[in-house]
Amino acid sequence: MNPLKISYLDGRITIDPDLCNGKPTIRGKRITVQTIMEFLSAGDSEKEILNQYPSLEKEDINACLTFASKLMGHNKLSIDT
Repeated sequence: MNPLKISYLDGRITIDPDLCNGKPTIRGKRITVQTIMEFLSAGDSEKEILNQYPSLEKEDINACLTFASKLMGHNKLSIDT
């Protein structure tokens, strides 16, 4: 039985249990939404991120922001500290 693969935001954000321990990634690449959000929260610009990850597109970064925003709208969150 194949694990369930899920995509959001027109396939920009994907969740695959066999990739990055099931963390949300960008278009099935080994770049997690968390990584992009950490760069942004550290003050890196979109341009700096795109230079660091040339396979990404501006729309990928926007999708990360949208995904995180939608996630924060849920009533239950599990945060490991």
